[in-house]
This record gives sequence, structure tokens and C-alpha cells, in this order.
Amino acid sequence: MTETSITVSKAREEFLLLVDGLRPELHRYCARLTGSIIDGEDIVQETLAKAFYTMGLNLEVPPLRPWLFRIAHNAAIDFLRSHGQKYTETRADLDDVVGFDDAPDASVVRAALARFLLLPLTQRSAVILKDVLGHSLEETAETMGTTILAVKAALVRGRRRLHEEDAEHAATTVAARGDLDRYAALFNRRDWDGVRALIGDECRLDLVSKAQRRGKDVRMYFDRYAKEDVSLRVVMLEGEFALAAFVGGSERASYFILLRWEHGRVGSIRDFRYVPYIAYEAEFEICAM
Repeated sequence: MTETSITVSKAREEFLLLVDGLRPELHRYCARLTGSIIDGEDIVQETLAKAFYTMGLNLEVPPLRPWLFRIAHNAAIDFLRSHGQKYTETRADLDDVVGFDDAPDASVVRAALARFLLLPLTQRSAVILKDVLGHSLEETAETMGTTILAVKAALVRGRRRLHEEDAEHAATTVAARGDLDRYAALFNRRDWDGVRALIGDECRLDLVSKAQRRGKDVRMYFDRYAKEDVSLRVVMLEGEFALAAFVGGSERASYFILLRWEHGRVGSIRDFRYVPYIAYEAEFEICAM
């Protein structure tokens, strides 16, 4: 190894130590924007590589935290664009920010983990940075490369959308323990006809960050599960009953499924198999049989 390569390797180690405390927060942001802990980590790695390279070209290093978040934000946007996800800049509309509250919305903080992927990207970014990660308006605007007025507009719209989602969920019946026990028992016995019999005619399926289906198309959702080694158990998740999916006999939950019931049948399914990081961050308790 040459003296130059030794110097570069040492500099890289020092850089990684310098940013070590920021990596979890960067990953939380990138994983939530992309809906994947794997893609999120790839973006963090790209962010740090770009930052290390840039530091070698400049005599002065800008303030580390906002600089890294800005690089990560741009890298995430490039990733989403390359995967066909539309990115729309938020309009700075004065009508949208009337009555804006600078304090983080507590209900949004609680709901964000499970529902932020419902939001358009600019609203998602603003809500994650401001309400979930606790960044200031100025920091959020700097990370997103926009104005404070545009951030406020995105926050107002994003919070409103999440509150509307809460209202829609409240209009349906939260799954009772007995309903989920019955669903899980049929699923675990591979009684797919029995499971499908529980599904409402207009059931809405949300494979979070992947696809959405409705009505008869939902029944095909179980065809894939029929080929996989997945079992379900009822858990208490964020104050309500849910289903945890265990893959290949693992003792650790891989992801969650939320059911809503309408008129005695399943009215909606939200399957988080494509955003598994939720299982690592969520606090839940497996319910006794």
C-alpha cells in the first residue's frame, strides 16, 4: 500500500468517525423517503461518498449536519426520479399557510411512521424533517432547497392529508381481536377460500410503496402468499390490534398488516411487506393466544 493510499484510508476513517453520530438520522430520513431500509442505506452510503470526495476538494467544510442532509435529499430525489416516481415542487401559496403552526403536530408524529408514504414527496419530506426529525423551518428549507414559505405550504397540506386519512380510518371499524384471530387462523391453515370469504366486495388493498388494488383484484393478492412461508400473529401495535408477519419460521416479525372492517368483512388491507424498516422501529406486543 502506497503512502498516498494509506493517507486516504486514514482520512476516510476519520471522516466516518466524524459523521457516525449523524448516520442513523440520515438513514431514518432516506428510508422514509424511499420506503425501503435497503435503498435508504444505499443513499446514505452515496451521500457519505460524495461528501468525503467534496471535502477533499475544499479547504473549508460547511456546517456538517445541514450539508449532509442536503446531499442526502438530492441523492434521494435522484433515486426516486430514476425509479419513475414523480417529483413535484411545492407551490408557495399564501392561502395554504394561513394559521400555520410552527410546533410539530403530535398526531402527525404518531401517524408518520405508518402513513407518511401516502404523501406526495415534497409534503413527505417536509413532514419527516419538521415533525418527525424535529428540524427547524430554516433547516428544512435548506435541506429541500426551497423557501420557508414553500415548506409551510407543504406542511399544511401534508398534515391535512394525514388528518383526513385519520378521519377516513375512524369512519370504519377498527379490527377487533376476534376478527383478527379468525383471519390469522385461516391464513395460517392456508385456507385461502376461507380468507377470501372474509374480504369485502369493495375491499381496498394498499401494498405500501408498491401497488394499490380494489375489489376483485384484491383476491389475487393471496396467490403470492399461497407460495410463501409466512405466518401471522395478532399484535398490539401503536394502540390497536394488527397482524405481524413472520417469514420462514423466524421468531422476529418481518412486517405488519393492518385490516379495517366494514359491515363484518374486511374493508381495507394495508400490507407493509415492502417497507420492512417499520418492524425494526415500531413498538409492539405479541398478543397471547
